[in-house]
Amino acid sequence: MSRLADIPLSVLDLAPITLDGTPAETFRHTVDLAKQTERLGYNRYWLAEHHNIDGIASAATSLLIGHVAGATSTIRVGSGGIMLPNHPPLVVAEQFGTLETLYPGRIDLGLGRAPGSDGVTMQAMRRDPYAGVNDFPDRLDELRRYLGDATPGQRVRAIPGEGTHVPIWLLGSSGYSAQLAARLGLPFAFAGQFAPGYMLEALHLYREGFQPGVLDAPHAMIGIPLIAAESDERARFLATTQQQKFLNLIRGKSTRTRPPVERLDWLPQEEAAVSQNLGAAVVGGPESVRRQLDELLDATGADEIMVNTDCYDHADRVRSYEILAEVWKGA
Repeated sequence: MSRLADIPLSVLDLAPITLDGTPAETFRHTVDLAKQTERLGYNRYWLAEHHNIDGIASAATSLLIGHVAGATSTIRVGSGGIMLPNHPPLVVAEQFGTLETLYPGRIDLGLGRAPGSDGVTMQAMRRDPYAGVNDFPDRLDELRRYLGDATPGQRVRAIPGEGTHVPIWLLGSSGYSAQLAARLGLPFAFAGQFAPGYMLEALHLYREGFQPGVLDAPHAMIGIPLIAAESDERARFLATTQQQKFLNLIRGKSTRTRPPVERLDWLPQEEAAVSQNLGAAVVGGPESVRRQLDELLDATGADEIMVNTDCYDHADRVRSYEILAEVWKGA
């Protein structure tokens, strides 16, 4: 019996800018995809903070979350994630408190510990490269206080934000956030969409160390790349788009989304590195996708799956989520 039918499926949109596209076009596609996946029954729609990356348009993440939430009505919308070291906790609390006030019961706050940028960009954000990384637990505690109920004598308050109790998730690709989420009783999301190598160990650490807190029991979500198409052959062809993106990242070239190709021109070590980044990728026609997801669930015991689909053509991207929904509902 497949577990897939009992698992919530969610969407991670990295707001990709195509080779010949614009951020405005990306935002139109983001809203359309959010509406389509809401209609299909997906649980969450998350956007991620990245800076100074020419292929990603979601730098002002909270603004884009508000734009998507305003264009939809039921799907949860949130961050996957906000890089807390980049921001004063008070500002994050005010932004997400505002979002929760505007769209009550629909906002998630996923938090990461990485900067989401390079050293030069960190300096442009007026940021010490170590500030907020080494003191991440303290910043997290401060943020949670701002989003919680007011305490007697509290001098600094997030308004809006105070008392909204926006659900917080910890995101990570290693054991650090897994262990912190376990200690605090928070939900945990593993970034298998780009760094799957430590997935099983991180999930083990999270479940083994979990202490009831916000949650009574652990809740682990895994992020994965997924390309579904009418056939395995078609899906493999479309998947060359995401392979090119990681290859160009390795080569220090533009990460704008490129059309799929019949054959990639890469060195063996480059192919190995891309395959490692995409080690959790699910690619195929409907039956292949069903089988691969069942295997993934058996291996990870995940409570929820968040899918990132990276296709050059928006119609192919939407169709991938449609096929996945058909597989999911028929499991």
